[in-house]
Amino acid sequence: MQASDRFNINSQLEHLQTKYVGTGHADLNRFEWAVNIQRDSYASYVGHYPILSYFAIAENESIGREHYNFMQKVLLPCGLLPEREDD
Repeated sequence: MQASDRFNINSQLEHLQTKYVGTGHADLNRFEWAVNIQRDSYASYVGHYPILSYFAIAENESIGREHYNFMQKVLLPCGLLPEREDD
């Protein structure tokens, strides 16, 4: 692999990271990464009707109630941001 190939790959990765929040970056901490994963999952559940129906049947709830519950979980999927320990 040549230096120009490595630069090209890095520039493409940086472009994707600025365009799509969920792809992450070097300074992304564990909590933010988990929040991105959870939000992507809930958005997928709401966006795919058969999966939403499956969850509704499994939890014995209406599809509308499951949709509402998932949309509420999108707000704080992993709870509040933990306090940072400053060095």
